[in-house]
Amino acid sequence: MGEEAIETGAVDIPEPDISHIVTEDDEPVDNIFSAKQQHLLTEPLNSFWKPGKSFIALANVGVFYGINIPPVVPDMFLSLDVQFPQDVWEKKNRSYFLWEYGKPPEVVVEIVSNTEGGETDKKSAIYSKIGVWYYIVFDPLKQVQKDALRVFELSPGDYIHKLDNQLQKAGLGVTLWEGAYDGLHAVWLRWVDTDGTLIPTGAENTRREQKRAEKERERAEKEQERAEKLAAKLRSMGIDPDEIA
Repeated sequence: MGEEAIETGAVDIPEPDISHIVTEDDEPVDNIFSAKQQHLLTEPLNSFWKPGKSFIALANVGVFYGINIPPVVPDMFLSLDVQFPQDVWEKKNRSYFLWEYGKPPEVVVEIVSNTEGGETDKKSAIYSKIGVWYYIVFDPLKQVQKDALRVFELSPGDYIHKLDNQLQKAGLGVTLWEGAYDGLHAVWLRWVDTDGTLIPTGAENTRREQKRAEKERERAEKEQERAEKLAAKLRSMGIDPDEIA
C-alpha cells in the first residue's frame, strides 16, 4: 500500500485502521541537556500558563499525519483548543493523530543535538506541509544554523524566518535565558508571555511565593513594632492605649 496522507481539513473521514501503527518504540532521549530542556518547555506551560483556552503541551510524542507514513517526533509541541482524551491508553489516544484531534499543533520545537536530525530541511518540510504555524529550532552549539535560536512562521507555501521571537497567534514568545535549571547551568530556551515576562517553573514560582511571604512577614513585624512603640509612648504620657477607640 502506498503512502497516503490524511488531509487535515477534510470532514467525515472514516476512522482509519491503526492496528499496525507503532506508537512507542522505547527510543531513549539522546542527551541530558535535551531531556531537561524538553521538561523546561512543557512544565511551565502545564503549570502556570493561563491562555484562556485548553491546550496540550507534550515532549517527545509522535505526531502522525498519515496512515502509512512514519510519524514525526518533535522534541516538544503545543496544540491549542484541544483536550486530552478520557482514555489515554486506547491506541488512538496514545499519540497525536491529526485525524483524531482534527488539526496540527500550532507550535513545534526542535532541539538540535547533532547534524543528523534534519531540523532545517526534512522536518521543516513536514511541519510546513501539515500546517504548523510556528517552527522553532534551538541549536545550542550552532551545529546546523548560525544562530542558536531561530523562529519560523508559516506563510503560503513555506516558512519565513521571523525577525522577532513572538508567536502572536499562540499568545506566547520565546527567549534565550542563561541560568541554572534542575541543577544544570546553561543557556536555555524559555517561554515568555505577551509582555515578555518569563513563564515560571514550579521551583521559580515556589521561590517567588516564599519571597512574597517573607516580605509580608517583615511588613507585619514592622507594623507590630511601630504599634508597640506608639503604645509605650502613650503609656509614658499617662494614656492607656487600650482605652483609645
